[in-house]
Amino acid sequence: MRQIFTRQQLAYFAPVLVCAVLIGILLALPTGYEDAVQYREADRCSALVLAVDDSAIIDTGLVRSGEQACTLELLGGKFKGQTVTGVNMLNGSLEQDKVFAVGDKAMVVVSYSGGSITNVTMTDHYRLHWEVVMAIGFMAFLILFAGRTGVRAIVSFALTVLALWKLLIPLYLKGWNPIWVGLAVALLLTFLIIALVYGFDRRCAAAVSGSFLGILVTCILGALFTDLFQIHGAVMSYSESLLYAGYQDLNLTRIFMASIFLGASGAVMDLSVDITSAVQEVVDKKPGIKPWEAVKSGLNVGRAAMGTMTTTLLLAYSGGYIALLMVFMAQGTPLYNILNYKYVAAELIHTVIGSFGLVTVAPFTALCAGLLLTGRRAGAPYEEEEAGQADLAKGSNP
Repeated sequence: MRQIFTRQQLAYFAPVLVCAVLIGILLALPTGYEDAVQYREADRCSALVLAVDDSAIIDTGLVRSGEQACTLELLGGKFKGQTVTGVNMLNGSLEQDKVFAVGDKAMVVVSYSGGSITNVTMTDHYRLHWEVVMAIGFMAFLILFAGRTGVRAIVSFALTVLALWKLLIPLYLKGWNPIWVGLAVALLLTFLIIALVYGFDRRCAAAVSGSFLGILVTCILGALFTDLFQIHGAVMSYSESLLYAGYQDLNLTRIFMASIFLGASGAVMDLSVDITSAVQEVVDKKPGIKPWEAVKSGLNVGRAAMGTMTTTLLLAYSGGYIALLMVFMAQGTPLYNILNYKYVAAELIHTVIGSFGLVTVAPFTALCAGLLLTGRRAGAPYEEEEAGQADLAKGSNP
């Protein structure tokens, strides 16, 4: 019977099928929190602002308090088409407050009892339509410039979002150990994302092995230095709100520890794939190379890449704290006080421990790639193996 696919073709396309199946399962998988208490007897939809009444707003310089009454036309939900009055509460916080104008679209929560509306609360401006436009634009450009690789990148992006939302977060809320859950999800995503790049072959095994060893080092050091720095997990934004919402048993500190290696795992994967591809290129050009020579080549590539990757983590984490650093400078806070501040210390853990992971993933990946990729039969490149398998599938004599 004629062979339809070669072994290499199956190895290359199988990850796409596996990820597609997992995405379908995760889409159907309930989180268990769909019927949260605060959203019972309430309908969430968009509404068009027809008129505004700012007479109850109190202006005191930068701070605005009071409430804004808006006449709204409901654009969805059970009461679509009805004209109602919505209330926009102002708390005197520029970070949280929003002010609506005629013609704006708002996201509203419509509380009702039976068939009657009891209250309409305006929660924020409606942004979902522009988010959809942004996502479609991103996917279009990715496919345009990367072709089939772009499609695989979109699949990996979707899988990552769903794994975090449908697996990681619900299990955290249920009280599962955040470190073990985080490591399991990180390993699963690392394996599947790298498999989408290489397929299920030795390159995938080498890159995944190096990545996970680097993530494991980040996990151990993150837990160690979180204890040494005496950082409580409440340092994370909105974490205290979880405790007040009825989740007092959550271990916020362990969740913070897990966030350290989860945050660094993307950069770790990136460097691991770079080194694996470099070692593969060397082996293809010099099939008779010895394993330790291939390892040395991988280490040389890793040294060159680490200089920029560690800076990438620094910029990624510090970008969200520019305003805080500006406050420190504006107030003349001494540098030793800044470095001792718990929020800064927490970000230092993220940045420096994440960089530890990058530093260690380079030798780990170089070692794994050097040992695994030089062990193929006769050192033949993957392209030649595919050609040989294709010839055998056709029944020809190579």
